[in-house]
Amino acid sequence: MEDQNPWKTLNSELKYDNNWIRVTEHQVINPSGGSGIYGEVHFKNFAIGILPLDEEKNTWLVGQYRFPLKAYSWEIPEGSGPFHEDPLDSARRELLEETGLSAKNWKEIQRMHLSNSVSDEHAIIYLATDLIQGIAMPEETEQLIVKKVPFDTAYQMVLNGEITDSMSVAAILKAKLMLLNGELS
Repeated sequence: MEDQNPWKTLNSELKYDNNWIRVTEHQVINPSGGSGIYGEVHFKNFAIGILPLDEEKNTWLVGQYRFPLKAYSWEIPEGSGPFHEDPLDSARRELLEETGLSAKNWKEIQRMHLSNSVSDEHAIIYLATDLIQGIAMPEETEQLIVKKVPFDTAYQMVLNGEITDSMSVAAILKAKLMLLNGELS
């Protein structure tokens, strides 16, 4: 029963397509038998998030204006990685690009679907430790502010609603549980 699709697709029409996403509108019969439309956004890359954590339990946040939200957002370092590339390679690139950091130790801590009612975007989040500071190289589309903060400050920012990005919230809460359970020394 759980694996059965209760939706019936009558027709599908491509509405938009670029290098990052494809938007399709489906004419459907919903699970209750009513007809309607369903918009679906297909992502062409993984979403990648990295929570850097140094030996003093500091982390790095990246601030930037997010066009769809029309608001400024504090987040963990994030980006995307092509499906044909090892997601860890994408994570290494994004961390260096946005913060100038590289890490000797990497651990995947979370996989999640972002906004799964309208998209198939798949996120992979890593914990990066044993950090080495280098020079950041943000993309031309990024106007970033990077700040190093105590991890507990980032955790409080999540609790206070100052960090609302889903990958950042998930990464910080997961790391807090890992710290409480002694999984991170």
